[in-house]
Amino acid sequence: MGPMKKQYYIGLMSGTSLDGVDAVLCRIDANSCEALQTHTHPFPEALKTRVLASIGAETTLQEVGTIDHLLGRLYADAVKVLLQKSGMEATRIEAIGSHGQTLWHEPEGPTPFSMQLGDPNIIAAQTGSPVVADFRRKDMAFGGSGAPFAPAFHQFLLGEQTRDVCVVNIGGIANITVLGDTLTGYDTGPGNMLMDLWISKHKGEPYDKDGSWAREGRVDYTLLEAMMSDDYFDRPYPKSTGREKFNEAWLESVQRSALSVQKEEKALRSNANQNSCLLPPTSSLNPIDVQRTLLELTAQTISNEVLKFNPDMLMLCGGGARNGFLVERIAALMPNVRVGVMEHADSLEAMMMAWLAYKRMHNEPVTLKDVTGARENTILGGVYR
Repeated sequence: MGPMKKQYYIGLMSGTSLDGVDAVLCRIDANSCEALQTHTHPFPEALKTRVLASIGAETTLQEVGTIDHLLGRLYADAVKVLLQKSGMEATRIEAIGSHGQTLWHEPEGPTPFSMQLGDPNIIAAQTGSPVVADFRRKDMAFGGSGAPFAPAFHQFLLGEQTRDVCVVNIGGIANITVLGDTLTGYDTGPGNMLMDLWISKHKGEPYDKDGSWAREGRVDYTLLEAMMSDDYFDRPYPKSTGREKFNEAWLESVQRSALSVQKEEKALRSNANQNSCLLPPTSSLNPIDVQRTLLELTAQTISNEVLKFNPDMLMLCGGGARNGFLVERIAALMPNVRVGVMEHADSLEAMMMAWLAYKRMHNEPVTLKDVTGARENTILGGVYR
């Protein structure tokens, strides 16, 4: 079957937020990728807890193998429901592109590696379709950071001729794509991940819908400064990051440092002259203010990176593009840049997995070396028939 003919592919994505498995049925050819049907499959709470426990503490090979198996079954279920919703026969699907659930992503150091779980053999066996998986490690084998992949897909969707446009995908982690003569892209830092973690801990909700809880709080500038002083934000690109860096332990450590700064300021106030009562009172770390500050961290770290490239327009995608308050703050920080939300904003990552499967089935390399720092562009993913 020639590459010019439109073919059907399925893309599966479960990101760092663990808020569900995005499944999308796409029609793809050499020039286009269109979403025909989408489905968000619920992520079982017990499995989410096990995944987070494995990332956050010591684990066993038995637990890693068990999670791998359970995720494989979960992804297969997501495909079955998607096909049911679309009314399409499984036999018409060329391949399923499965990202897998990232448990660890460590692009630096003497032994760089990236681990995604969700056994593709189980998906292939249960759906009857070929599965393409394990996309990141080939790029890393050629010296790349193995992430982000979104810039290559954004370039395919928007065309290489698009100038003065940046795309930011706000998933658990946020990444930027700069379209131009050379393709540039990297992770800007936390997207929804820390905001989701915080509201889940304090209100038992999976995410702050439309940023409404954050909107009620105030920015704690001492905390914001402690967070922004992390060396990740100053590092040059290419760079990528994940939950193994920006997590609850990280958040606790920046809160501790913010509180100690506030204590010092309080001591200085009490030692000041009698006019000390005119000084503003120091704020304690009120949960609602932390939520607001985490949203500001995402908005500022995104806008700081976008402004380096001086684009006319910023296009947003990913789950964070649905957070009205976050989009508002990003736009406010960049008054000279037009900010818009892309079509299918929250399905784009799953669509990208379908497209990467298409590239693999046609043995086409993915143009990523300028993004990841790999020595060459290479064919990504393994095929499980």
